[in-house]
Amino acid sequence: MNQSFVGATRLESVQEYYFSRKLKEIARMNADGKHVISLGVGSPDMPPSEETIKTLCEHAHHSDAHGYQPYVGIPELRQSFADFYKKWYQITLNPTNEIQPLIGSKEGILHITLAFVNPGEQVLVPNPGYPTYTSLSTLLGAEVIPYNLTEENGWLPDFDALEQLDLSKVKLMWTNYPHMPTGTNATLELYQKLVDFGKKHHIIIVNDNPYSFILNKKPLSILQIEGAKDCCIELNSMSKSHNMPGWRIGMVASNATFIEWILKVKSNIDSGMFRPMQLAAATALHNDESWHEEMNYNLYQKRRHLAEQILETLQCTYNKSQVGLFVWGRIPDHYQQVEDLTETILQKAHVFITPGFIFGSNGARYIRISLCCDEQKLAEALDRIKQNITE
Repeated sequence: MNQSFVGATRLESVQEYYFSRKLKEIARMNADGKHVISLGVGSPDMPPSEETIKTLCEHAHHSDAHGYQPYVGIPELRQSFADFYKKWYQITLNPTNEIQPLIGSKEGILHITLAFVNPGEQVLVPNPGYPTYTSLSTLLGAEVIPYNLTEENGWLPDFDALEQLDLSKVKLMWTNYPHMPTGTNATLELYQKLVDFGKKHHIIIVNDNPYSFILNKKPLSILQIEGAKDCCIELNSMSKSHNMPGWRIGMVASNATFIEWILKVKSNIDSGMFRPMQLAAATALHNDESWHEEMNYNLYQKRRHLAEQILETLQCTYNKSQVGLFVWGRIPDHYQQVEDLTETILQKAHVFITPGFIFGSNGARYIRISLCCDEQKLAEALDRIKQNITE
């Protein structure tokens, strides 16, 4: 290649996504016949409901279903998201102007940052937390201000510490409850504190809420707090709760003005989602309680039991009240670095477990195990670790 070409300087501020790099390494190991069991990525391995797939197939045969679709999403999908929020969270949202469907909630992080944050302004990002909050903010020229979440404080924001910061340049605060990677559940008390904090300091609170149905009997939303729509935005996704990670369908909800600003960005970036997929998603949003009970609770409860046995075999400590698609455990003190453990497990037992440092410095003594793996493979992973990892 002509060496006179250079990439944009913003590329110097980020690395290739950790899982992108690691999954290439695992693919090479598998090509060498090592049959790695991956307990890394949170990609549900079960299909959507039968009615969802039937709707997709039926409408994909229609000759008029393949053109460009509205940037705002089709009315059926917007109404179904509104119905979903009313049924499960007891929140009334106007489907016309308070909901915006997304091509997965990950793109919403981009759109929201572009819509609200100028280069040089600041965003509060949890440590530990989803790496994309940091990487996209950095790519777009925002200054990332990490705020600490610690096991000692129950992985909740320390509002006293936040009040000591200079918040004059902060535009957004990213939150994610139920929390990934720690599994800390949401509470209305926490959401009230976040709303009060946002209003006091004129900071937009963005709650990323894809895990509220997983191993959780009472889903909550920050928009349940009175007045939350004035200063809050909520992202939600069908990837986790509806077994649809590859479909890339999510949504953002807030007041009409915020949604208008987000749409102004989004409409200049994409051209809408495949209509049959939107109709199928609308069907999925009306899955009944029994489907959610089986897919989002019973299934993962059985798997979590095996994942907890893996943590115990590795002499890790953990909180049994975690919710979501993962279990999060603290490694024994005698390991100098978390990768001393995770790389040993990968190379000796051929099991991939995520090291917690990728979520921030406060995750450096932790590992995360995904529950998106069937019981047979989890049991095999447990057996491999017992046989190959000895103290």
